[in-house]
Amino acid sequence: MMKHTRSLIAAALVALVVTPQLTIAAGSEHPTAKAKEHPAAKPAAAAAAPMAIFPLAEAAGFKTLTAAVKAAGLQATLTEKGPFTVFAPTDEAFAKLPEGTVEKLLANPEQLKKVLLHHVVAGDVRAADVVKIKSADSLNGTKLTIDATDGVKVSGAKVIKADVVASNGVIHVIDTVLIPGNL
Repeated sequence: MMKHTRSLIAAALVALVVTPQLTIAAGSEHPTAKAKEHPAAKPAAAAAAPMAIFPLAEAAGFKTLTAAVKAAGLQATLTEKGPFTVFAPTDEAFAKLPEGTVEKLLANPEQLKKVLLHHVVAGDVRAADVVKIKSADSLNGTKLTIDATDGVKVSGAKVIKADVVASNGVIHVIDTVLIPGNL
């Protein structure tokens, strides 16, 4: 029974795959995704090669995340190094934080860097591989829990788009900002 459930989960995750040009594969809408399309779901030019994680996130409209990456001094890292897996919170996820949280983090680059690195894992971990792991170590040194029993959740945040492929890794869009327990 467990093997059958894992196979179904793996098949569902594979259906979430987004091509390098950010066009959405047929049937890729995650059951927990909102009806409103996230900017990352907008198609790019068909001939465009995949961009690195930071420029891809910026082009896809992750305004709060990319502003935070710049403020923390991580822009070059997410553009020139890798491979990385980034669990990218939407602007709506940042808006759900308690009032003043984003401003407080932006005013403290070291704390902001810890929060952002809590969203990044070394290596290129695709959706099809997630059923094989229960946790992952973030670049902040914290542990992220992976739960694929009802959709995919990373430390409680729902993955709403998976496998947005970049030249230096992959982005999985999440609905919640992950705040490490050590802050």
